[in-house]
Amino acid sequence: MKDAILVLSGGLDSTTMLYEYRERIALALSFHYGSNHNDRELAFAAEHCGRLGIPHRIIRLDFIKQYLHSSLLAGSEAVPEGSYAEANMRSTVVPFRNGIMLAVATGVAEDMGLQYVMLANHSGDHSIYPDCRPEFVAAMDKTMQAGTYNGVSLLTPYTHLTKADIARRGVSLGIDYSRTWSCYKGGEHHCGKCGTCVERREALREAGITDTTIYED
Repeated sequence: MKDAILVLSGGLDSTTMLYEYRERIALALSFHYGSNHNDRELAFAAEHCGRLGIPHRIIRLDFIKQYLHSSLLAGSEAVPEGSYAEANMRSTVVPFRNGIMLAVATGVAEDMGLQYVMLANHSGDHSIYPDCRPEFVAAMDKTMQAGTYNGVSLLTPYTHLTKADIARRGVSLGIDYSRTWSCYKGGEHHCGKCGTCVERREALREAGITDTTIYED
């Protein structure tokens, strides 16, 4: 039964969720908020939705770049390189980004008569991004249910999984991860050096997956 909207970035995690839960996803919803890598990742989001025959909609949130601050919104040179750790990646936080996106997705879900919104947050995000943590998703779920006539709920089945766990699921589903985007710099190819590239490479290696992504480094 098609009862859910998926917030789809075009990255490894949400693309895996798209494939794993495709039988219940009525709409994949992507957001263009002016990040360095939006154009790169949303092209892959559209590609996978087309392959699976899942309706895809992109909503622009231009006010985010206009009013909020993050290295994700400030050009590739501002994105830190090195490990995916709190001290290094703190500048990549876009204030309350998931909260903003989920609020919009909840309104669309209620309008369409759908029961769920799905988000592909995972355990590796917890130390860095407050709006990926279990406490946040639990509170947001209650808010969404309280604020909608049909009690729209938030589903986050990857909350306690690692990125390697997710990658293992994706490989079993036949996903080619070279057709996903992680790099926060948003160049022609993955830079291979920023925190998200490092995390991606480590996850695929831990999962025992041959990484065919093209990296500049």
